[in-house]
Amino acid sequence: MSVSIQQVAVTSIARGLKTLSALLDKAKAHAEASGASPDAYVAARLFEDMLPLSGQIQRASDTAKGAIARLAAVDAPSYADDETTFAQLQARIAKTLAYVESVPASAFEGAETREVTVPAGPSITLGFTGLDYLLEFVIPNFQFHVVTAYDILRNQGVPLGKRDFLGIGPERVKTAA
Repeated sequence: MSVSIQQVAVTSIARGLKTLSALLDKAKAHAEASGASPDAYVAARLFEDMLPLSGQIQRASDTAKGAIARLAAVDAPSYADDETTFAQLQARIAKTLAYVESVPASAFEGAETREVTVPAGPSITLGFTGLDYLLEFVIPNFQFHVVTAYDILRNQGVPLGKRDFLGIGPERVKTAA
């Protein structure tokens, strides 16, 4: 059985987007239980020179949209980076997930060897084959932003654990016989 680039890309990105949404749900519940506004987390950051929570989610979204578009040779939707509330961040995640899951598998035919270029500065462009782009650039970059969002929320006192990041739900838990 072979695995397609579309399966790897869509499955890993969709999982990460669903994880981000679940992390925001858990953070919202924690804030409300504490009598705080969850929107206070939107501008939280780990360090002064790092993007806030909103920026981490925006970059994860941009990485997801760009990856699918480049691999499938289609246009990606453009979203303004103007989210200031949890509801807006959740809406962005939902729009991104819907886009990722909407691109037909047939659009990914030949993606493994397709030449992919990514702007990396004013006069720098990175070049990859589609498979190298997915494995060496997209997945690490996307996961960086997802884990940084997790870390920001954890740093703000939201009770998150490894299972929350991994997105392991009750359907995966097996009991001993």
